[in-house]
Amino acid sequence: MKYYLIAGEASGDLHGSNLMKSLSGEDPGARFRVWGGDLMENAGGELVKHYRDLAFMGFLEVVKNLPTIFRNIRFCKADILAFQPEALILIDYPGFNLRIAEWAAGQGIRVFYYISPQLWAWHASRVKIIQASVERMFTILPFETEFYKKYQYEVSYVGHPLLDVVAAFTPAPDFRQRNQLPNAPLIALLPGSRKQEISRMLRVMLESIPLFPENYHFAIAGAPAIEAVFYEEILRQHPKAPAERITVLYRQTYDLLHEAVAAAVTSGTATLETALFGVPQVVCYRGNALSFQIAKRLVKVPFISLVNLVAGKEIVRELIQHQLTPDAIADALLPLLPDNPERARMKAAYEALQKKLGGAGASKRTAKEIIALLSNSLFND
Repeated sequence: MKYYLIAGEASGDLHGSNLMKSLSGEDPGARFRVWGGDLMENAGGELVKHYRDLAFMGFLEVVKNLPTIFRNIRFCKADILAFQPEALILIDYPGFNLRIAEWAAGQGIRVFYYISPQLWAWHASRVKIIQASVERMFTILPFETEFYKKYQYEVSYVGHPLLDVVAAFTPAPDFRQRNQLPNAPLIALLPGSRKQEISRMLRVMLESIPLFPENYHFAIAGAPAIEAVFYEEILRQHPKAPAERITVLYRQTYDLLHEAVAAAVTSGTATLETALFGVPQVVCYRGNALSFQIAKRLVKVPFISLVNLVAGKEIVRELIQHQLTPDAIADALLPLLPDNPERARMKAAYEALQKKLGGAGASKRTAKEIIALLSNSLFND
């Protein structure tokens, strides 16, 4: 069967690639045409658009890029019609994917959604689009089932796919040697995957480095779709951040988290990844000022990090907008370094969090159900 998948960011590329592998395991003749990234392409997808060309962060950035977004939507519709897939599988990325879902359902294309948009945080009215357009929603967070139940829409809770990804990870034995890292405790800096957020977050993170003991080394997790020169320019502009204490690493985030004793992490999927690796962290977020004011009036959740949202309480400290300063990063992380009691408390909370996320096998469960739904329909026809 033919499958058309759309993901608009790095995490969607990761989860989309694993779903494709599971689909291929269940359907050896599967063909994939995808919007995503290198991982989805490597999993056998014919890559139409890379997510680095699709990622616009914040309300103002979206408005400024509306002509490009509308061009992409028109092209996507034409490409789907030309490919004639048995299933359209949408992965998060709601601003784009919900438009495509509504259109595709009108064309008689079967639509499945893997990883629900965060409608429980804002834009709950969009549930109507999902009810009318999406044959089956596969959710990955435990509280999303109850959210959709309020709208009489049944979903399939499959567990969080990161559990599989982290469990399958094997650390590189020569990680430090290969990257010429000193034999010193590492603090990970995860500034995000888009240029706009990296630029905002990394500058503040770098300014916090002189506030930590001199025996700590800092490693930046470089985003796979961002060129090295981008990070080099930011580092060059921050002479107060001592170069001898900083290393930029590419495509080695999990190796870094395996080695790190603490982390400063931009809000997003990375906060949950960091928790699953048991690394004490502080969550950072700073957006465009106007975009933030708009979001503050629309978003209806008490936390911004997935860690706290899933736990239903504050496990990790969140530094948002004006709260995000070099001093605040240091104040949050210093008590989490080795031999501090706060560190043990956070790690214990992480263990409870992992139990709430369900068992492994999210992509396999999703693939089996999609193929069962498609096969039952073909049989009945």
